[in-house]
Amino acid sequence: KALNLMSALNPAISHTAIEGGQFPAEVEARGVLSVPTVFLNGELFDTGRMTLAEIVRRLDSTSDADAAAELSARAPYDVLVVGGGPAGATAAIYAARKGIRTAVVAERMGGQVLDTAGIENIPSILHTEGTAFGAALERHCQQYNVDLVTGQTVTNLAAGSATEPVSLTLANGAKLAGRTVILATGARWRDMGVPGEQEYRTKGVTYCPHCDGPLFAGKPVAVIGGGNSGIEAAIDLAGVASQVTVLEFLDQLKADDVLIKKVHSLPNVTVLTSVATTEVIGDGVKVTGLRYRDRTDESVHELELAGIFVQIGLQPNNEWLRGGPVELNQRGEIVVDGRGATNVEAVFAAGDGTTQPYKQIIISCGAGATAALSAFDHLMRTT
Repeated sequence: KALNLMSALNPAISHTAIEGGQFPAEVEARGVLSVPTVFLNGELFDTGRMTLAEIVRRLDSTSDADAAAELSARAPYDVLVVGGGPAGATAAIYAARKGIRTAVVAERMGGQVLDTAGIENIPSILHTEGTAFGAALERHCQQYNVDLVTGQTVTNLAAGSATEPVSLTLANGAKLAGRTVILATGARWRDMGVPGEQEYRTKGVTYCPHCDGPLFAGKPVAVIGGGNSGIEAAIDLAGVASQVTVLEFLDQLKADDVLIKKVHSLPNVTVLTSVATTEVIGDGVKVTGLRYRDRTDESVHELELAGIFVQIGLQPNNEWLRGGPVELNQRGEIVVDGRGATNVEAVFAAGDGTTQPYKQIIISCGAGATAALSAFDHLMRTT
């Protein structure tokens, strides 16, 4: 959509979209193993979801400096939310409905939910798609005049005081201040942490079976992880791949029984338990296989593969908070109490990046509302 818009508005830009399912020869010739993949003047530009603002920043080196100056000049917000996923968007909506000045700082509105295919467990919504749900969150924020500072990442948090607001530093050098701050940083797919994984990321190593599964039609693939997400991915991929191998570190699958029964009924799915993936193998251009260790006898084996789908849980997006004033637990999650309060005065947190149990969309929404109400209560009592 972003590239179409750019080409419609600027006669110097042309855009050709290639539907890989209809033109597999193009996919093969360009070495595309993750979508979307964008080429600029024939050279690889980037892969993955990109907004119009992100693309423009990549093309215009002056845009970051201009944006930083404008953001730094803004007066302190009453509530400053970090993160635009379900928790962050809900927090912003609840805060703005109180009539107080509210902003959201996020790389993208919607967060990780944009990478979710079908959503069927939100009460009163029988079915929706992650992209539609994320877009609806953004529209809802805009309805209440929430300032959306998108395409930005936060790199530092400085605690406030009785007379000074909490300060956030952005990657572009800008500084924003908030009388209260709500951290809704979310989480991302956890890496395996083995040799070759980063080298072949988007070149056969992928984290989204719904996005990239069709690129491996008729080819052998592996799924790393035997929880619900891993087994659901294996069932999904079994319909397009020639062979699916599930590798689980523990001695049994962790998924729900109904999913385990289903995956064992599929003729082209093999389940390996008590195995540890030790290396991603490739030819320098794309994945060709993986190496794993059998934990029962320490023997080492290799699988010939075209793709590896990593489904081993989530990792909080809190690296930038390490060494700062906000308390994190051993897993890197922000420690919160029942009101969403952190150990830092005027700083609250919600969502998958916190110690709240059960990483679910609806729970994150509830936690975001709780954090916003707690922030408003703090403002009433202190300012």
